[in-house]
Amino acid sequence: MVDWSGGNDTGKSPRQDAIWACVARLGRAEAPQYLRNRKVAEDWLTQLFEAEIAAGRRVLAGFDFPFGYPKGYAAALTGKSDPFALWNWLENRIEDSPQSNNRFDLAGEINRQFGGRGPFWFNGLKRDVDGLPRKKTDYENSFSERRLAEKRAKGAFSCWQLGGAGAVGSQVLMGLPVLARLRRRFEAAVWPFEPLDKSIAIVEIWPSLTLGAAPAGQIKDAWQVREVARTVSTLEPDALAEMLAVDAPEEGWIFGLGHEDRLRQASAQPPRLTNDCFALPPGVHWTPVREALVLLQDRLTPVTGSETMPVAAATGRILAEDVVAARSNPPLPNTAVDGYGFFGGKAAGVHRMPLVEGRAAAGDRPGLVPLGSAVRILTGAALPDGVDTVVLQEDVTVSDGQIAFHGPIKAGANTRRAGEDVVQGDVALTQGARIGPAQAALLAASGVGDVSVRKPLRVAVLSTGAELVEAGNTAALGQIFDANRPMLLEMVRRFGHEPVDMGRVPDDRDALAARLEAASKAADLILTSGGASAGDEDHVSALLTEAGAMTLWRIAVKPGRPLALGMWSGVPVFGLPGNPVAAMTCALIFGRPAMARLAGSAWEEPQGFEVPAAFTKNKKHGRTEYLRARIRDGQAEVFASEGSGRISGLSWADGLVELPHDAAEIVPGTIVRYIPFASFGL
Repeated sequence: MVDWSGGNDTGKSPRQDAIWACVARLGRAEAPQYLRNRKVAEDWLTQLFEAEIAAGRRVLAGFDFPFGYPKGYAAALTGKSDPFALWNWLENRIEDSPQSNNRFDLAGEINRQFGGRGPFWFNGLKRDVDGLPRKKTDYENSFSERRLAEKRAKGAFSCWQLGGAGAVGSQVLMGLPVLARLRRRFEAAVWPFEPLDKSIAIVEIWPSLTLGAAPAGQIKDAWQVREVARTVSTLEPDALAEMLAVDAPEEGWIFGLGHEDRLRQASAQPPRLTNDCFALPPGVHWTPVREALVLLQDRLTPVTGSETMPVAAATGRILAEDVVAARSNPPLPNTAVDGYGFFGGKAAGVHRMPLVEGRAAAGDRPGLVPLGSAVRILTGAALPDGVDTVVLQEDVTVSDGQIAFHGPIKAGANTRRAGEDVVQGDVALTQGARIGPAQAALLAASGVGDVSVRKPLRVAVLSTGAELVEAGNTAALGQIFDANRPMLLEMVRRFGHEPVDMGRVPDDRDALAARLEAASKAADLILTSGGASAGDEDHVSALLTEAGAMTLWRIAVKPGRPLALGMWSGVPVFGLPGNPVAAMTCALIFGRPAMARLAGSAWEEPQGFEVPAAFTKNKKHGRTEYLRARIRDGQAEVFASEGSGRISGLSWADGLVELPHDAAEIVPGTIVRYIPFASFGL
């Protein structure tokens, strides 16, 4: 996406009102490029287009100026209503260099053909130009002041105005000749005049259609092209096709006009994962658990969109951005006890002070207490002016309108400072935090009404295998009941995500492909069990391989080992082992933190505890092992069998014992790491 300029070279330092361009792919925007003049910009675009075509990719290139003029102008000037005739006419007459150009003189020449009072106006030169008015005084225009697109796009400027705030007239005169050369050189297709069936597709954009002011400290032009590029690169093919379905054969059109809400929704979407995000480094065969977790942490990014909702309704959601306290907590100094307030500390001995009338209670507006006097004050009340210290009521006697108490007492005793919890303007909670009861209380106390939160991560759960039968039905010999799906659906729910039940699929590749396609439309992540290895009936890994987006992670872990990771129609797929014990273990160790990251949360490490073992084991070097375990009498017991088919061990256990990658000799009393299921959110 390109923000154009009709002016001269803007110098070495990035600045506003220059040419800015930004490239984005799958919702990931590169750093905006500062292009100081049109020669530099045209060279940069040429190199970009050549590189993308050589790589076999297509480019949607947006430019922020009109591609056509109001109806009738092209024919009046060139004799043809074809907008490209006008492009070529301008290319043959515009003279341009980094320090000067002839746009004002050419505009005056055009105006003289139509009577000398329009359609162009504004002269930015010190000298007068015959036929070009400096202001819109005695201005005459035989054509429409605006295209239909400008009439519908609130705030859009007329292409006849050559200067002043927001004017695009000079950009059109200086931009169309460049587009004419790029179109010819790359055989590019230009929207909406031509079908976009070429490697380079050129469209007209107007960033202000959906974007407002840039964040503080950022150059608006640079920020806008980045946001537009990022947003457009997230659009699905159907949405893109709908926005491009426009009939404007002469005037052109603004991309996205009439679809502003959809663009705003798309702008809130995070970048998609790339197809190679699961690729392992060359030479990796058996990946240690810690290394696999680091790889996942580095390569996964949030895939959920965001929405704004009241704090009271946002519990369980993940913050999409930092939340700044709207008010200090407490907003004013207040008392922590029931008692009597006055100013200053008191030394040892008996102190007597007159008591003012009334009292200060929670919710009262602070009053004024004269120096040397005291006031009755109740817990939570804001300290009146003239009060900074409170003595407990049980330490005080009251008689004849005065109080008496023994010192010493320090200044500030029994009070809370304003903002000692949270200060207005400070970050109360950071992006990625999940809002629980305590977080909701903090936000409410900080005066925050609405928060931007991530939409729930939708996790599709799918079981594969011809041997599976739904529990409750009749199972033939050789068949088993599907234990994984109900287990994984409940795990997803307890992890705080939205489970989507995609049922069971037999060992049929076409049926599995259709179900994966349905799951990709219904969810943000697909979780399968079974078929994740490299055997004849391992159709999950085979289909992902055919799709060109599969990596079989052979992880040095027991139980588990094969973990098929890939992409299906842009949605990440986690192929878990079919064995329920291995499926649950891999879902806990790898799936849970990955889901949290995809949902927009921080990477989640389960809390483990060092406890003495109540078992004996000779562990070999080369893989991390997870044993079903529970705590009894302060020691970790493990299930009698390590067999992955013993599902009963999962319900027997309260957690897992993690044995490290290296060899270990475990005897009763050896300290081991125990991770309770509660640390995983179960």
